[in-house]
Amino acid sequence: MALEHNVKIVWDELLDAFSSGQSDRVYFLDRQTGEIFFVPSTLEDEEFWRQIETNQERFLEIPRFDHSVERQVMSGFIDAIEDVELKRLLDGSLTGHKPYGKINDILSFFPEEQERLLEIKDDFLASRVKFWLEENNLFTVESTSMFSPNV
Repeated sequence: MALEHNVKIVWDELLDAFSSGQSDRVYFLDRQTGEIFFVPSTLEDEEFWRQIETNQERFLEIPRFDHSVERQVMSGFIDAIEDVELKRLLDGSLTGHKPYGKINDILSFFPEEQERLLEIKDDFLASRVKFWLEENNLFTVESTSMFSPNV
């Protein structure tokens, strides 16, 4: 039977690690301390990697940012837009057609839609992180109130 103990995990740091698009970093969560840290993915310290491998129960690798999933979220967001012209602009931007600008630049002229996209992304990321925590026995549905942006 495994010992259980409470550990404080800084929610914002965990969100940052999950949303980091930097492929040159590998993020870890120390289950004993709650610390989130990263190392260069090219780190050539064999002893470090051996320690990580030996202590897999303690050090959990945080999944890398998945750009294909973000495209799916963006596609779903665009599909739900009622403004036909805005939908056309965003769809063109998502597919990379010229002369369309970046999605964030386009949405800067549509603050309500921009806010809605941010909420969708935040909700998606939070649910992904919560699922990962539960999967690793670090978070249960009953303790959702433990996590807030100020934790």
